[in-house]
Amino acid sequence: MSHIVEKWKEFCDWQQRPYQVAEKSAEHHCCRTCGEEYQGNYCPRCGQSAKIGRYSFKNALLLFLDVWGMGNRGMFRTLRDLILRPGYMIRDYISGMQMAYFPPFKLLFLMGALFLVVQSGANLSGINYLEKQEAERVAKKADSDAGGKRDLVKEEPRDMDFNGMDFLLSKYHEVEKNYPNLFSLIWLFAISLFIYLFVRKSPNIPDLRFSELIVAMVYTYDMILIYDIVIGFLDLPEDVFYVAYLTPLIPLKQLTGFKWWRTLLVIFLSYLIVVAIIAGSLLIGYFVLN
Repeated sequence: MSHIVEKWKEFCDWQQRPYQVAEKSAEHHCCRTCGEEYQGNYCPRCGQSAKIGRYSFKNALLLFLDVWGMGNRGMFRTLRDLILRPGYMIRDYISGMQMAYFPPFKLLFLMGALFLVVQSGANLSGINYLEKQEAERVAKKADSDAGGKRDLVKEEPRDMDFNGMDFLLSKYHEVEKNYPNLFSLIWLFAISLFIYLFVRKSPNIPDLRFSELIVAMVYTYDMILIYDIVIGFLDLPEDVFYVAYLTPLIPLKQLTGFKWWRTLLVIFLSYLIVVAIIAGSLLIGYFVLN
């Protein structure tokens, strides 16, 4: 038992330790691009790595992966740290350690594209979930239209008043179901407006800027997409997806240094405020449309 506790403490220490840059090479090199004589890992004139040599299959593979951002070592380091130490990694990035990690917005597009690939059938079950969802949506719309026609025949004209609230709610749920990632990203940005009010002064970052919190929220969503990709690829039950959306607690807690209960309270209050605003907007829309 003591061995497990010791290993856990070592892991916690590693989590909080910033990325360590490799020692500068003592070897002398001649850059193959610009001819600069230098000592170190990279050419100071053009930036080419000292490790680049003659063309090989390995170089070709790295160049191919680099097109998708995968050949960059920072990509794999970012994926690893977003899983194992997300909040501490975000803290390091916004504090200026940006060359060590993959940019958050670029990673967002890559993870979003990979998520669509997995959803389109590149998973263990081979099911194209995008086509399945579209077929379900079309079938549901057909049933709804058929039911509406039956109601038109049965109901009196006075009962056919336009229900603005139903219309607004249907549009809201339509966006939520058909564009889940976009919907989640909008939600994340919305609650970040109110999260900032609670975390702009925290033990770890006493002067957090709103722009830095936006970067933290994008990285947090990148983390959620990583879990979604893994869950979708393994074809795990749908309920597991909802569990993945509880993970923002971890990066926010690590980033701010708040206690777990306070971190949970911050997210709960921010969600509550956004829900109240949405409900108020729907009520206003209801009275306007009616």
